Amino acid sequence: MTTPGTLPDTSTTPATAAADLAPHRVAGPRRRWDWVLAADPGLGQLQAGWRSLVAMVTSLAVGYGMSRALAIPPMIGLMVAGMMGLMSAFAVAENTWDRLARAILWMPFPYTAVLWLCATLNGQRVPQMVLMVTALALTFFLARFGPMALITGMMLFNGLMVGMLAGIPASLVGKAFAVALVSAAAVLVTRLLFCYPMPREDLLRTQRAFVVEARRVADAAVDALDADADRARAVRRMNRALRRLNITTVTIDGRLAQPEVAADPAAAELLHRHLFDAELALRGIGQAATELTRLPVPEPLREALAVGLVLARDTPLGQAEGLRPAAAHIQERAETILRDPASPADHVEAAVLARRVGHLLDSLAASLGNWLTLGHTAATGPADVPFQQSVALENNRLPGSAGPARRVLAAGSETGWRRVIPFVRVPVHAAVAAAIVCPITDAIDPHRFYWGLVGVMITLFGTNTTHERLRKFGHRMVGTVVGAVLGIALLHLIGRDHVYATLAVIVAGLTLGAWGMQRAYACWVVGLVVALVQLYALSTPDSGMNHLLGERLLDNGLGVLVATACAALIFPLSRRTVVKEAERGYVDALAQVVMQVEQRWSEPDAPVRLRGAARAVDAALSQVQSVVRPLVRMPVGVRGPAAEHRVALLTTATGHARALAVAADIDVDLAPRLAERARLVTAGLTASLKELDQFFASGEAEPAGAWRRVSPLIRELEAELAPAPSGPRARRLATALRELDALDETLAAYAAQAGLPV
Repeated sequence: MTTPGTLPDTSTTPATAAADLAPHRVAGPRRRWDWVLAADPGLGQLQAGWRSLVAMVTSLAVGYGMSRALAIPPMIGLMVAGMMGLMSAFAVAENTWDRLARAILWMPFPYTAVLWLCATLNGQRVPQMVLMVTALALTFFLARFGPMALITGMMLFNGLMVGMLAGIPASLVGKAFAVALVSAAAVLVTRLLFCYPMPREDLLRTQRAFVVEARRVADAAVDALDADADRARAVRRMNRALRRLNITTVTIDGRLAQPEVAADPAAAELLHRHLFDAELALRGIGQAATELTRLPVPEPLREALAVGLVLARDTPLGQAEGLRPAAAHIQERAETILRDPASPADHVEAAVLARRVGHLLDSLAASLGNWLTLGHTAATGPADVPFQQSVALENNRLPGSAGPARRVLAAGSETGWRRVIPFVRVPVHAAVAAAIVCPITDAIDPHRFYWGLVGVMITLFGTNTTHERLRKFGHRMVGTVVGAVLGIALLHLIGRDHVYATLAVIVAGLTLGAWGMQRAYACWVVGLVVALVQLYALSTPDSGMNHLLGERLLDNGLGVLVATACAALIFPLSRRTVVKEAERGYVDALAQVVMQVEQRWSEPDAPVRLRGAARAVDAALSQVQSVVRPLVRMPVGVRGPAAEHRVALLTTATGHARALAVAADIDVDLAPRLAERARLVTAGLTASLKELDQFFASGEAEPAGAWRRVSPLIRELEAELAPAPSGPRARRLATALRELDALDETLAAYAAQAGLPV
């Protein structure tokens, strides 16, 4: 379809190849490892694995050395020190050296205190069980008070578990404390040496991830324009590319600083703006290419489009200006067709879409060039960069049901003793589930009853609905089985007598598990069980290994299911309520966009952030999608065609909100009468959104309010503005009014689906 000879010359002169552009490793051509950056913007997952590797190697080496120096059993030294490395890697994610030091050096104190307490019990079963149940409930209670309190609770629980597993006598607790303290200090030193936070480098890597996703969209568009392409396959590929682009963009935006807290507020805001505009242009190109797949595109126009999209895909972004001639060529081809009165209707429609692609390519060149240049020149020091979270991320991922669940609990209207429910709800779940599980798992194996408690703990951490807990149960079971098979195979391969090989497998399993955990919880379980098999082999013969691993699977599964049942029955949090709160949060975010449009038009000097408000709508949509998508389809409930239709409507509304945020960001100079009419449009839409919010908040079957359409007002305003002279501001105002009209249409359908009269 295209040949090298059809591509315009994009070479740059020394004057245009300015040195202040983004580094070549950000804006350069494709590389074989780009897929890693696209899958993990900022390399947060890879850094988690690297932290685990550094911490585990350091802690195990120090633990073994300290056991030799203090004349204690090597197993005790390895277990005590290994817990320091494991918890420092997973529970300590501070990004300043003083916070990192405070958290890591604190861990040995609560850990060793419960080691001593466990040793004084001298194997008494009932007190040990009571302590374990108490420590587990206390861990969830302390989680409300910040990272240090959470670390304290986790170290108390882990110390009791290690104390019972290793059977450390009271006479060795002092030496165990020395091992823990020295290993924690060593882990701190290696973390500072090999894992020091570098936000500027993270920013450059996130830029590269966006570049990769942009090229994927362009490549999908090239594929869609091929005359011989399978239309259904091309559309699926484009939708997948646009979905990945949006997830990556919102995740990257979550890593950028809000202007209020950035070292350079102006630079931070510009980063937001350029990133938003670049994504909007790419989405428009992708959607136009999808529409063109159903039309007969004239061959000259098809070739011009292909040339422009190939350039967008392959041109290094330091030479992004080379897209402008291609964009102009596309527009010329489209105008030729539009000027021909004999052009068929299909060709005219294709030319209109192609002209839009040309405009978007021109906008993309400007946005990407400005964004990459700003990202390179925004700061000079490795830590002095506007790079803090704006969209709230959890473990470098978009948050799921946690936000809506927290809002439901925080908005409780209970009186009397029930006011404490938000504070004790999860600790009570943990305590009751542990009290049920302990006797059962103790009857199965008195020496390993805590495996059931581990199942309780992992179920209640990071989950908010029954569907999420059942999904975690499935991941835990599958991961345990796969990890057991791999662990036994590696055990047979390396044998039991090679200490260093065994330690290498343990470290590798934990490292790979930490790297994959943010993708799928089962990946972490596989790595953990592979490591544990090597540890169990030190005290368990081959004949008993299968029974031991089956027992672990049973105990873990029992703990997960009992904890899930307790969470569903004791102070339950209805999934329907969480879904409604997520949708309410979306409506509130959208209302903020409309209110900022009104403020932008009425007060040009007001510090509004339309693109930032639209990005919050993206994040709110992600939360709605995560809570509406269950593990199992139920015959009745919030999941079904109606719920899927509502999510589709919200997805459409989000697209209109993005376009509105860009189009409405202009100074509007209207006559007082027209300005008042524009204010009535935005005020009317805001009022309807507030009615919808109130309907969700009240939960009434018969709502008092209704959705009042503003489309008639918009059409009247458009009719009065039609005779006005055309210009860039007039065109953008017309676009903003069209987006407001489309938003009103979409949200009216959504309100009707939700039960609010229209």
